[in-house]
Order: sequence, then structure tokens, then C-alpha cells
Amino acid sequence: MYQNQAEWEKAVEFHGHECPGLAIGVRAVEAAKTKMGITFSKDEEIVCVTENDACGVDAIQVLTGCSLGKGNLIYRGTGKQAFTFFKRKTGEGLRIVLKPFRIEMDREQRQEFILNASLEEIFDFKAPHFSVPEKARIFSSIICEICGEAVPEHKARIQDGKKVCLDCFKEYSRGW
Repeated sequence: MYQNQAEWEKAVEFHGHECPGLAIGVRAVEAAKTKMGITFSKDEEIVCVTENDACGVDAIQVLTGCSLGKGNLIYRGTGKQAFTFFKRKTGEGLRIVLKPFRIEMDREQRQEFILNASLEEIFDFKAPHFSVPEKARIFSSIICEICGEAVPEHKARIQDGKKVCLDCFKEYSRGW
């Protein structure tokens, strides 16, 4: 049984089921709280840059208050089980990276290991290799001249003299 059962149960309820991936997120949050003293982020006080879009991200959302909609959960798609937390006020940051598993385990054993091993057994702790992302901004909308849907101006493109959304934009590439 995980030492902070209430946090685990809250994450499981949000995610829908127990799994090793969710356990990774729960323990990453525990590490950020322990090593950085973070608390629940009501606005953008805490920022998390997640390098994956896997189960653990649900734990990060529900336990830290970092979310895509609020603009303080940033997806950086490297595919790594890595989470970088920042305190916006101080700029302090910590990158938490899952260590490779040294032995073969089935799903249940892996989940138990992740939930009960020391944080140092599970994660490497590193300085971030990027700075805290800027605060979320609100952009003016542009109406796509092909489909008629609104798109924020920073996502619009010009194609054949028309303002277009990314769905309607035809990418041009010569092969590299």
C-alpha cells in the first residue's frame, strides 16, 4: 500500500484505473513536493513541462493543478518519462526523469515497485535544460478563409494570399 493512499486514490479516480504509468505520475508529484515544496497551483504559480502524454500526466493534473487549459501544463513531446516542474515566482526548476527498470517485472509488480521504492530508486533529478515557459497568452482569432473556423492568430498561416488554419494549410516540403 502506498504511503499517501489519499493522493493515490484521488489520481485513480480521475484517471479511471490503477496502472504503473499513473504511479509514475503520483511519485513524480511527490518528488516535486518533497524536493521543491510545491503546492496545488490555483493559477500558473507552478508549471509542469511533461515530455510524454501517458497515464502519469493525469496524476500531475489532478494533484498539482497544472492543466493544459490553465496554461501551466506544457506538452513537450520527446516521449520520455520526464517531468520538469518550475516555480514561476522564483524560476526554480527540477527535471524528474524515470530511471530504467533493472529487472523484469509484471504490471502489478512494477506498479508496487513504483509506489513503494524510494524516490531516488525511481527517478534521476536534474537541472532543467530549458527555462520556465512564458505565461499563457490570449491571442486574437483569425477566421480561416477556406473552412470558416476561428483560429488563434499565432496558429494561422498565409497560403495563396489567404489566411488559413493548420487543418487547411498544405505544407510544402522538398524532402528534408
